[in-house]
Amino acid sequence: MHSILQEIFNEIVLTDNEIQQVAEKVEKISLKRHEFLLKANREVVDVHYIINGCLRTYFIDDSGKEHTLQFAINGWWISDYIALYGKEKQKSVSFIECIKEATVLKMSKNDFDDLCVEIPQLSKFYIKKLESAFAAFQRRILENLTLSAKERYLHFINTYPDIEQNVKNYHIASFLGITTESLSRIRKEIANE
Repeated sequence: MHSILQEIFNEIVLTDNEIQQVAEKVEKISLKRHEFLLKANREVVDVHYIINGCLRTYFIDDSGKEHTLQFAINGWWISDYIALYGKEKQKSVSFIECIKEATVLKMSKNDFDDLCVEIPQLSKFYIKKLESAFAAFQRRILENLTLSAKERYLHFINTYPDIEQNVKNYHIASFLGITTESLSRIRKEIANE
């Protein structure tokens, strides 16, 4: 566990005692393909770090259509951020599904908040990660507003180079905000270039 934690927090130097404090607060869990880490309308109290595997966060609208919000792969953090950080405390709005067998570390947000007080370096690390995630989400919104479907697909395969073989076409299409037919057309167009 110590080596995994050192890998996660590789941008900061933690003492053996601090690593032990963190280790006492995390739980390692294994997920099989199609297993859910979280379902909608549940209380959210944990943050998760993906050691290996691939997970997908998605939302189902009132008409039953899935909208993929995020793929999370090795080294990424995942949760339902609306429920976890939202101003009004509410239950989860999204599902987090394992799409490639995964090993995940789970820690309650309260425990993590306490550790951030006890270990100030951890707090700075967390702020940097949140800033980076916020920038990535904002970049994704801007790309969805300004880029063509083909440009969004090309950006997707550059961001997630090894993911296509692990996810279904409709997951990718949902993430890009296009139909599976449009995705097929874009792939054919790229293959013919």
